[in-house]
Amino acid sequence: MRGKAGVVLGLAVGYVLGTRAGRERYEQIKTQADKVWSADPVQRQVVKVKEFAASAAMALPSTLWNSAVKVTKAAASKGTAEERVERVKAAGAESADEIQKTAKVSARAAKQAADDLSTEGSGS
Repeated sequence: MRGKAGVVLGLAVGYVLGTRAGRERYEQIKTQADKVWSADPVQRQVVKVKEFAASAAMALPSTLWNSAVKVTKAAASKGTAEERVERVKAAGAESADEIQKTAKVSARAAKQAADDLSTEGSGS
């Protein structure tokens, strides 16, 4: 019985001491993580990512939506079936060109952002 009480007491003491050390270590890790997150190089990259997401990356979905609207309007317009088909074909061709241009711009912007990140990350 005495041995079991010693084990339980030992576990309790170990738990209390470990918990205190664990909390202190947690606070140290948290403080270091906050310092890294707040560092100027990290925040510069955060700003770049936000700017990219707000500009070039969002241009493509917007262009796709606008293109779909153009084609739908052309299909729903007045006129004979042949006239509407011709308007839809023209709107589709125009939309395809716009989508292709926007995709190229978005791809270039993404590549530039990745190149900027790798250049700054390497210290160059």
